[in-house]
Amino acid sequence: MSNYKGKSREEIIQQDMRDLHKLGYAQQLFREMGGFSNFAVSFSVISILTGAMLLYGYGLKFAGPVINTIGWPLVSIFVLCIAASMAEIASAYPTAGGLYYWAHRLGGRGWGWVTAWMNMVGQITITAGIDIGAAIYFVGLLTRAFGVPADAPVPVFGTINSWGFYVFAMIIIMIPQILINIFGIRLTAMLTDFSVWWHIGGVVVMAALLTFFGKYHNSFSFVMQAVNTVNPLDAASATFADGTTGPALVVGTFVMKSPLFSIFPGLVNLYKAAPYALCFTLAFLQAQWTYTGYDGSAHMAEETVMARLNSAWGIFLSVAVSAIVGYVVLMSLTFAIPNGDIAATAGDAYPVLYIAYQGLSAFGANLIAIIVFGGMWLCGLASVTVMSRMWFAFARDDGMPGSGLIKQIHPTLRTPVNSILITCVIAVLTCLYSAAYFVVTSISTITLYIAYSTPTFLNLRNKLTKKGEYTTPENAPWSLKGWGPLINLIAVVYTIFITILFCLPPNELVLWTMVGLAILLVLYWQLYEKKIFTGPKKASEEELKRLEAEIAAKAKGKGD
Repeated sequence: MSNYKGKSREEIIQQDMRDLHKLGYAQQLFREMGGFSNFAVSFSVISILTGAMLLYGYGLKFAGPVINTIGWPLVSIFVLCIAASMAEIASAYPTAGGLYYWAHRLGGRGWGWVTAWMNMVGQITITAGIDIGAAIYFVGLLTRAFGVPADAPVPVFGTINSWGFYVFAMIIIMIPQILINIFGIRLTAMLTDFSVWWHIGGVVVMAALLTFFGKYHNSFSFVMQAVNTVNPLDAASATFADGTTGPALVVGTFVMKSPLFSIFPGLVNLYKAAPYALCFTLAFLQAQWTYTGYDGSAHMAEETVMARLNSAWGIFLSVAVSAIVGYVVLMSLTFAIPNGDIAATAGDAYPVLYIAYQGLSAFGANLIAIIVFGGMWLCGLASVTVMSRMWFAFARDDGMPGSGLIKQIHPTLRTPVNSILITCVIAVLTCLYSAAYFVVTSISTITLYIAYSTPTFLNLRNKLTKKGEYTTPENAPWSLKGWGPLINLIAVVYTIFITILFCLPPNELVLWTMVGLAILLVLYWQLYEKKIFTGPKKASEEELKRLEAEIAAKAKGKGD
């Protein structure tokens, strides 16, 4: 266990490097981040100005105001259990490989490989969801702020609200995110630090504007309402080529009858009856997708000083602070729903902008619109950072096609340039796969939470059986002590629940996408990777020092 007490910053960095060497890796990345910057990365990817705002209408239409009043705190409690479980493991294994490395140490190379792929798919789709969501929101901002028609014509793409134009806007948004990530961890850390204050300050400004200057102030009984304004069956249905309507599976512009409803015809009556338990839990996607990306603190461990403690606290505190700040902004919006009209607000293409522009002056509404978009852009920046580090870490152990290219580090910038570029291109291509925004968010939620809870399950299993490696207060300075097994169990059971939940219609495409992904991964593992993949490659101390010396020499040579 690392002991940081009484040591200088340089001594702590040397201790962190020794810890990393024990895990088998060389110090290739700059170790510049302090505890606040590490926390800021995860807090920025969670970004309550992104997930909670983009899916505000999704939660509202299924469950009504109570999804914010009660649903957000409820989901927050379960997510804190998952975050605490992850933080403890991060404290024991502070490496950029994060979840993949943990699963390998706790369960073996097969578990590690599956966890890595879930994490990689999750990182790609969460970045895709953030930046395509920001693009959609930015178009809404322009139309509301400047009075542009929602379907205004644009060259090449047809209209400003076409999916093609959204993807184009996404690319424009991502270009500066890519460049900033390429040009170094210092600039990225500065912006993610700034992102914390932008989010917290922005929420304070939004709450103050809506509370003290807003036209509408609903009652406490209103915000406790449980109302379903969109029937789940209608949400899961589409119009077929013959003009009829029914439960459907939609892939881009292709519409077919729902295989799930065909297999289980009783679902039609269940969805039509719309029991509130179903509607309320479907609406969890709003909060659950917001609470993704906090594994970023683990992936930045090799760039963080005092990593065993700071990475763990970064994971846990990013969720805890987001829970509080997110609740403030959600309640200020819910109390300000215009005329208490839930259906009109949920049905608007941009519910948060609808609340702002209906309830405030043009200046106040524009200010809120800019605050929210700024938070989304900063969220995307941090997500690109985390995504590229995760892919780099797995490629370093040759766990995927193209590993030799992806694992390269730029000699002077000391950033994984190829990983940044490749993952961002894949994120854009992911948005071409489906024009259904909620599908992207559901896939990212499911795959990331499987990756989050797989190491937790393995850690719990090993604790209970007293076999293999597991966390203890001796090897994990950030420890749950005797509460660990209970908190781990809650985390695992809740993850199983939401994995099933978010595969249900109206997100049926997620189900078949996950089935297809599972089949491909099984085939790829059995036919190829199982024979050659050995897991994390632990080099000797001499080899690690040689590699670090080479990196330092290249950096010095380029610098001269």
